[in-house]
Amino acid sequence: MELKRVVVTGLGTINPLGKNVEEFWENLCNGVSGAGPITRFDASRFKTQFACEVRDFDPSEYLEKKEVHKHDLYAQFAYVAAAQAISHSGLDLDKIDKDECGVIWGAGIGGLNTFLQTVTEYNQSPETPRFSPFFIPKMIANMASGNIALKYGFRGPTITTVTACASATHAMIDAATYIRLGKANIFIAGGSESAINEAGVGGFNAMRALSTRNNDPKTASRPFDVGRDGFVMAEGSGALILEEYEHAVRRGATIYAELVGIGMSTDAYHMTAPDPEGGGAALVMKRALDDAGLVASDIDYINVHGTSTGLGDIAEPKAIKKVFGDHIYKLSISATKSMTGHLLGAAGAVEAIAAILAMRDGIVPPTINQTELDPEIDPKIDFTFNKAKKRELNYVLSNTFGFGGHNGTVIFKKLS
Repeated sequence: MELKRVVVTGLGTINPLGKNVEEFWENLCNGVSGAGPITRFDASRFKTQFACEVRDFDPSEYLEKKEVHKHDLYAQFAYVAAAQAISHSGLDLDKIDKDECGVIWGAGIGGLNTFLQTVTEYNQSPETPRFSPFFIPKMIANMASGNIALKYGFRGPTITTVTACASATHAMIDAATYIRLGKANIFIAGGSESAINEAGVGGFNAMRALSTRNNDPKTASRPFDVGRDGFVMAEGSGALILEEYEHAVRRGATIYAELVGIGMSTDAYHMTAPDPEGGGAALVMKRALDDAGLVASDIDYINVHGTSTGLGDIAEPKAIKKVFGDHIYKLSISATKSMTGHLLGAAGAVEAIAAILAMRDGIVPPTINQTELDPEIDPKIDFTFNKAKKRELNYVLSNTFGFGGHNGTVIFKKLS
């Protein structure tokens, strides 16, 4: 059968660099770091005392006050990004077939804030345990997708992908697959996360995954730098409206990009560490290229996973070199986590938005905080260190890799 084409017709985000798409993009291009001291709890006893938080967030600006207490923060962020994407897409909700519209959403953890708060209150209560009837619905990871579908009346496929840091990318891949097969016309696809709390920071500290550069948080996320010491935790959400091409054309939608290539693979190497030779990462990029019918030389820009961790920042360039050969020296590459921090299950959506905007405006966002390149990394690779640059981009690729060895890659094409 002939597969349907998939295009992007709407974008939405709330993250440490902005509460909407254009604010986010401006700060990204200007090399702004979203890191700062943690305000969500007293982190003074923790090894890591900073993160990339969404500052001054008031959920009542986006949700009715009586609704706020029903949703964990990760789901509140999901509502915000989804609403922006719907508005940005120009969809007339009264004129579309909602049986053909769905929501596929990613979350690596889900309602960790709700779980932590509830268990803490239980342990502190000397009386008969009392639990909120919203405890389970607020906690479970699938509730963001279900509630977004409920809000807009979408009755098509609505599911949640939980593949750690690859969750949002896998959500986009699943949504694209349904559209290609003619199973739906429109999806809200993306991801959200909010794990900046005692459990989240404590857990990642125990794994020695987080940076402890407490004296200078804004320079802590430094992908590929010899002085990197772990990732910086972040929170927020990203949403894309993925739509069948002919459906988008018929309604006169603005098309921001075409999603032409998707790929998934698994390292099958270690619970948390990447394959040091980048085998799984190379495989997922090759699969995405093959799916798109492209060759390596077609790609102009890669938004890399680039977390600022010791092993990951070595393995990914190795994987890119395996797939792209000498074309790696003609690529523009950047790690936008150097500015946003690591949004965990939401990372893939936010970084896909960055890649699409880079293509729209012909601007490669930088990898900031670079002072000395790790000697194990090829110095001839262009990581767009410290300053954005102008470049025409026609095909962009975005990678996300998650604990458990989950890998996801998407490729977007600029439509003239």
